[in-house]
Amino acid sequence: MKIEFWLSFFILALVANLAGIQWNNELLQFVSKPLIIPALTGYFFFQTKDFVSSLKKWIVAALIFSWGGDVLLLFQPKNEIFFLLGLSSFLLAHIFYIIYFHQVRVKENVKGNPWLLVTVVIYYAILINLLVPYLGAMKIPVLVYGVVISFMFMLAMHMLFIKHKAAGKWMMTGALLFVISDSVLAINKFYQPFDVAGIVIMLTYGLAQVFIIQGAIKYLCAVKE
Repeated sequence: MKIEFWLSFFILALVANLAGIQWNNELLQFVSKPLIIPALTGYFFFQTKDFVSSLKKWIVAALIFSWGGDVLLLFQPKNEIFFLLGLSSFLLAHIFYIIYFHQVRVKENVKGNPWLLVTVVIYYAILINLLVPYLGAMKIPVLVYGVVISFMFMLAMHMLFIKHKAAGKWMMTGALLFVISDSVLAINKFYQPFDVAGIVIMLTYGLAQVFIIQGAIKYLCAVKE
């Protein structure tokens, strides 16, 4: 019952936030957005409470800093400093996901694939080349953030080669959706705003988090460390 509650709570919070964006209802967005990650954290906790694993702390840390980023970005319209603070919080979240994916890769004895690195380098180069002329004072923070999330995605692609294929596919897809969400956010903010950006950003972000968490749950339950 508790598991179903937390997952339903997550879906409700995400849908409410999307509705708030669609209806331009700032109050609904302000109330719903900080509830998305805590609901997902509750879901993760109850799904994995019977399994002891050193990997769990990295997922929880990534969720905590994702929540911090969500909250900080709510105040961005009042002061642009909150965008930088939110970006920093999400950067830390990605670092914790990097640690998690790296430890899974090592545990599963998955060797580094240079072609995956080439893939993310090409994508990073294309996106940054598009954005750099418009970044201004945010150039260095955005460049650093781009490197970190690209590295996170590169490691997540290695999850396709772990023994637990279903878990790996969930995690990789989640990381891909995270890259899409952040790329759309950057394009909308710095290059060219477009009408449905808010919906696309939050939908892909919400799905990214739940896909990574679902993959982590499947993996942790399978290995039963």
